[in-house]
Amino acid sequence: MVSNARPTVLIGCSGQPGAFTREIVTSMAACARQPVIFPLSNPTLLSEATPLDLLAWTEGRAVIGTGSPFPPVMREGKPFRIDQTNNAYVYPGIGLGALAVQARHISDGMFMAAAHALAATSPARRDPRANLLPPIGDSRAISLGVARAVAKQAQAEELAAPCDEVTLELRLRAKIWNPVYRPYRHVQPAR
Repeated sequence: MVSNARPTVLIGCSGQPGAFTREIVTSMAACARQPVIFPLSNPTLLSEATPLDLLAWTEGRAVIGTGSPFPPVMREGKPFRIDQTNNAYVYPGIGLGALAVQARHISDGMFMAAAHALAATSPARRDPRANLLPPIGDSRAISLGVARAVAKQAQAEELAAPCDEVTLELRLRAKIWNPVYRPYRHVQPAR
């Protein structure tokens, strides 16, 4: 059946462990140079396939994003991080962009703008052997880029009042929370 449909993308949200069988994946890999396979079910034990199996069955060509955390796999003799496709990559930026321009609601177009902004940061765009997503440690910069795209989309859809680029940037940066850690000094209690 897979050989007839010739899919290039498999997205799993079934909660059925092992739903992406070797037969399905190898058949897909025969039709796609770089198959995109997202076993997204949570927790890990309900995942449709493991990243290790997916890489083995596709000769290391699969682009993999999981819904649960998996340990790194060995790829070309080096540990390789499998990306957990987590909403933490876009939701902070969606909220920030909407708040910065006081959007009346969040539209499908704003979600698409967020997705495109995140996709633009993918290391795999420049190198097919690289990770699908940037490191989560880059989330502040990613969130700002997502927020910028969301805010502009809200304005384009007339869900928020327009403003110039400088004003938009100032509004975005004014809404970003910056943690400040006060120095701690231990004080001995009086006796």
